[in-house]
Amino acid sequence: MRILGVASATAALALGVAGNAMACNIKDFSAVAECDDNGKGIITVTDVDPSGVKATVSVYLESNGADAKLVGEETVVGTREGATVSFSEDWLPKAEYRVHIKAANNSVDEDIKPNLVAPAEACTTTETPPASETPEPSDTPSPSDEPSDSATPSPAESTTPATTGSNAPSPAAGESNLAETGANSNTPVIAGVAGAFVLVGGGAVFFGMRRRGATKA
Repeated sequence: MRILGVASATAALALGVAGNAMACNIKDFSAVAECDDNGKGIITVTDVDPSGVKATVSVYLESNGADAKLVGEETVVGTREGATVSFSEDWLPKAEYRVHIKAANNSVDEDIKPNLVAPAEACTTTETPPASETPEPSDTPSPSDEPSDSATPSPAESTTPATTGSNAPSPAAGESNLAETGANSNTPVIAGVAGAFVLVGGGAVFFGMRRRGATKA
């Protein structure tokens, strides 16, 4: 009987240790702030509880030691390999988050310690900008295609009015231009030459008369 009692106690102790090992524990949970394949920020919580206890995961953004907003809540069922839940969050560098775990069997109701702190560098988006669309041809004619209201005159067609002919008769051949201008630059020369001829003629007449008088005497 004594041997049976010792064996029973040993079995109970082993079952207790095994039960504690299989129980949900806050140490089974971990959180990380990272970037997804598209360069967007996410917060991922992993549950490696082998007992498979359902747990509610709540993530809060912290500000000055208080909850600034609830990022989201998700339910996770742990596995030995690890079950994960993710929250979309465009976290800022070094932003702080509180992650609270509440197990369905009330074995866990506490925060992951310490609080989650985001990396020092923000995510970089890898989205390719959409290609610019090629504008469709317009039905409206361009200014060069529109007919002009006023035709451009050709070089042969001059828009300058023709010079009207004068009704005044043209001067006869040999006539001076004095009638047109009223004076001529050669007038003083002609007058001087005429005066010289007069003086020469007068002198010739004077000397001729004296010569005739001397001959008669």
